[in-house]
Amino acid sequence: MKLEIQNLLCDHEGQELPLYMAQPAMVNSPLPAIIVIQEIFGVDDHIEDIVHRIATAGFTAVTPDLYALGGKRPDALTKERVSALRAFLKSLPIQSWMDPNARADALIDKPASERDAIEETLGILFSPTRDMEKYASEVASVVRWLANNNGPAVGKIGCTGFCFGGGVTALTACIEPLLSAAVIFYGHSPAPEKVSGINCPVLGLYGGEDARVNDSVPAFAEAMQKAGKNFEQHFYPGAPHAFFNDTNPTYRVDAARDGWARTLSFFTKHLV
Repeated sequence: MKLEIQNLLCDHEGQELPLYMAQPAMVNSPLPAIIVIQEIFGVDDHIEDIVHRIATAGFTAVTPDLYALGGKRPDALTKERVSALRAFLKSLPIQSWMDPNARADALIDKPASERDAIEETLGILFSPTRDMEKYASEVASVVRWLANNNGPAVGKIGCTGFCFGGGVTALTACIEPLLSAAVIFYGHSPAPEKVSGINCPVLGLYGGEDARVNDSVPAFAEAMQKAGKNFEQHFYPGAPHAFFNDTNPTYRVDAARDGWARTLSFFTKHLV
């Protein structure tokens, strides 16, 4: 399918937020829109590929670069720096990625300049004090920007995200009433007291071996049920965190295939 690709700018509290957009080139009428939220590593080739897949399925797809508010990423989060960090992480066993001591041991023998750059980027991306609600507010601005026809003409608006982006997607659903559907791929669940703000149906897709994320799901599901909200959840036995990312060794084709089919079906049901 031929796609129309655009790089756009959305306003968030007086600052420019870059957007990457794709939609079917031969469609002139408004389409449902799906906002795609990055993994922790930012908008990269994988996230842009997901945007293309969604557009090929007949939607307008938009991903905001949440690390580039103001129009430009900080030096430590440029695509080059993040790519260097990812290459370093891929040189380690997957179980070491979230282990500060294992990462530090692996960095010891690297040249000081390379080690310092990786450590700086790591420190920002994996900071425990990262402001997730700030990112959700940026995504909410994209929802309103689309709804107000500042960009391409769209119909109903959905949101999906992966890992970090899954958590941001869930928080966005808590604060943005114009959102019509949300799909969370292995993202941390919001605090139960936040679910009262959710006005749209939510689908959660989780790897069965992803205890770090999955431990937050039962309380979220219970709060959603008590509040009368629409929440579907599906766990893939044996699948790890990031099972959908086909650029990682965590990729699991069966889980990814089924998760993609569920995602498109869910958005078609609630947006079209």
